[in-house]
Amino acid sequence: MAVSDLVVAFTGASGSPYGVRLVEVLLRAGRAVHLTVSPAAVEVLEAEAGRGVRLAAGEFDPRALLGPNANDLDLTRLHYHHFRDFRAGIASGSFLTGGMAVCPCSMGTLAAIAHGTSGNLIHRAADVHLKERRKLVLVPRETPLGLVQLRNMVAVTEAGAIVLPAMPAFYTRPRDIADMVDFVVARVCDQFGVPHDLSHRWSAPAED
Repeated sequence: MAVSDLVVAFTGASGSPYGVRLVEVLLRAGRAVHLTVSPAAVEVLEAEAGRGVRLAAGEFDPRALLGPNANDLDLTRLHYHHFRDFRAGIASGSFLTGGMAVCPCSMGTLAAIAHGTSGNLIHRAADVHLKERRKLVLVPRETPLGLVQLRNMVAVTEAGAIVLPAMPAFYTRPRDIADMVDFVVARVCDQFGVPHDLSHRWSAPAED
C-alpha cells in the first residue's frame, strides 16, 4: 500500500477500451492498480472488446481482461477486488492511494457517487476518495445528456471530483481507434501525474 497506488473501476457505460488501456498504461508506468469491475461492465467488455471476464475473486484472470498485452506486463501490480467486497482496503479511508478513476463511468454510477449511496465497492471507494479529499476522476460516456445527469455532474464536481468525458480530439489527426482511445487515456494519466507518450501535447507555434 502506497500513495502511488491507483484505484480503477469499470462500470457499465460504453467505452470499455478506455478502461482496459488505462490499466495497461498504469502498469507499464510501474504503478500498482487496485481494480474493481461491475457486472454491467463485464457485459460491455464482452460486447465491445470480446473480453470474457469472470468476477468471482478466485476466477478473475487479468489475462482475460488485458488480452495479449498481458504477456509483457507486471501483473503482480494488479490487485483485483470483487465489487461486493466491502472488506477490501479501498473501502477504507485509512488505505492510502494516489487517486481513483472510474473509466468508463455509467450514469447510474455517477448518480450513486453524486448522492453518496454506496451500494457496492465502486461507489464506496469513490465516496472514500471524496471524503478524504483525494483525486477522483470520472470518465462518463453518454450522449445526449439529460438534466438529471448534468446536475449529477455538477454535484460530483462540487464535491471535489473531476468529470473527464470520453471525448477524443481530432486536432491530433488520429489514425485509428487506438489513437482516439489513447487521447482520452492520456488525459486521465495527466490528472494523476503518470508519465506517458500516448499523444502529442499542444504547443503554440514558435514566434519569429
